[in-house]
Amino acid sequence: MGDVLCEELEDLVHFSVNDMPVRGYVVMEEIRRQGKLCDVTLKVGGHMFSAHRIVLAASIPYFHAMFTNDMMECKQDEILMQGMDPSALESLINFAYSGHVSIDQQNVQNLLVGSSFLQLQNVKDACCSFLQNRLHPKNCLGVRKFAETMMCTSLYDSANVFLHQNFVEVSSSDEFLDLREEEILELVDSDELNVKDEEQVFEAVLAWVHHDQENRVSLLPELMSKIRLPLCRPQFLSDRVQQEDVIRCCHKCRDLVDEAKDFHLMLRRRHLPAFKIRPRTCSSITGLIYAVGGLNSSGDSLNVVEVFDPVGNFWERCQPMRTARSRVGVAVVNGLLYAIGGYDGQSRQSTVEVYNPETDSWTQVSSMNCQRSAMGTVVIDGLIYVCGGYDGKSSLNSVECYNPENDRWTELTEMSATRSAAGVAVFEGRVYVSGGHDGLQIFNTVEYYNHHTNRWHPSPSMTNKRCRHGATSLGGHMYVVGGYDGSGFLSSAEVFSSASGQWSHLVAMNTRRSRVSLVATGGRLYAVGGYDGQSNLSSLEMFNPDSARWTFMTPMVSHEGGVGVGCIPLQPT
Repeated sequence: MGDVLCEELEDLVHFSVNDMPVRGYVVMEEIRRQGKLCDVTLKVGGHMFSAHRIVLAASIPYFHAMFTNDMMECKQDEILMQGMDPSALESLINFAYSGHVSIDQQNVQNLLVGSSFLQLQNVKDACCSFLQNRLHPKNCLGVRKFAETMMCTSLYDSANVFLHQNFVEVSSSDEFLDLREEEILELVDSDELNVKDEEQVFEAVLAWVHHDQENRVSLLPELMSKIRLPLCRPQFLSDRVQQEDVIRCCHKCRDLVDEAKDFHLMLRRRHLPAFKIRPRTCSSITGLIYAVGGLNSSGDSLNVVEVFDPVGNFWERCQPMRTARSRVGVAVVNGLLYAIGGYDGQSRQSTVEVYNPETDSWTQVSSMNCQRSAMGTVVIDGLIYVCGGYDGKSSLNSVECYNPENDRWTELTEMSATRSAAGVAVFEGRVYVSGGHDGLQIFNTVEYYNHHTNRWHPSPSMTNKRCRHGATSLGGHMYVVGGYDGSGFLSSAEVFSSASGQWSHLVAMNTRRSRVSLVATGGRLYAVGGYDGQSNLSSLEMFNPDSARWTFMTPMVSHEGGVGVGCIPLQPT
């Protein structure tokens, strides 16, 4: 009997009430509201708040340090809380008991200040998230300044990104017009401004100067030196910039305008700093990449279209084109995707159709003057330029331009060489055409087109001859990848620097790719599809300039190479 009793006594039963701590805090909050058992009073201004030291110490790091480290206030019945908003302090005391606080537009800044002072990081983070989700062109500059003051790095970065993405809208706000000198100079100097053209930066600067012209006009020369005037249209320079009174009255500003005009006339070009002819690119905006037409595994031309989300790393099908097109030219203007020419499996096409992603539908527009496949297609100032290609009989040196506003194609000055399957990219405000072939030989030569003068000019040649390669620009560099050199299919890549004026080798892709499409978005390069010498490719790889590495992404679902590619920027939210 004794042995049995010992065994029973040795059994342990663990009993717990899981919600007891929560219910305990609710009871303590009720006791506090009744004014019972409170042992400390917090004073701010003419306001006094009673509370329990143990609760404050358990819930608020500031008071934990105060009450457990023998500070002077540890034994005081009343503690003065300087620099805090009374209503914010009351809300945070309530938070110590309930774990709940209401954040709105009226109290968020005071709560953030108070929670920062009391070291309540979770409340501070909630306030930052509240402000971040309510960024607007009219408040982002104020939020950015407040975040900097409060050392809220994440909120500051978010406000800064929002500012860059929405620069044009922000520039019409009262906050923008009230920027300090050092703030406007830093902003205008940024590569990251999301603008349609440099003319929008000029208009923003001029509005800021006019807002307080007497005190700000002396800063105009320095501001004008940061505006990339060579990227403005010659007509804008002459009719708008040059005619502005504050510009005409400033010798340094007039010199900067003359410098930009000389650039368009091909005078003294090499003396310009590289940044002045580098278009601004808001790398925080990542677009959707559309793969258009191309081939299936049997080599048949397709009308299929699919879209890639680089952030989510997935593909989705879109409405197919009306016509099957491989080796098709693709361009994006004002959020619309143009599919130009190509090969339908029987003949080269001159037809053009345009895709509206909002309606997921295609419509026909005017045809080119010439049938083309394997041509280069780029966009400058809202106009589409098509260079070279193949008409079914021979390679082409002809160039034409499409204006979406009047739905009209115009023939331009021919290239110096006939080029089919060349790489074409916009770089430093010019159309650059690299490599390609004329049916007999493959080139490494490069030429560029000045759309203001309608003239072609030679440029330094690539280190390797290439055709059927991808080409694009990113920042102050132009990239070419892959292609075919007459004896092999290439994985190699090259980069041209505006600073050095030379081509240099870039780390090779993971896969050999001829007939590859290359596109830049979000500060990254994407090489899509191609042919490796044995089979058409559905694969996609991404190049990160920061790490100098190529990384495979999710492959296409519906294509096996030969696609045309265009990127539609996402509108910032």
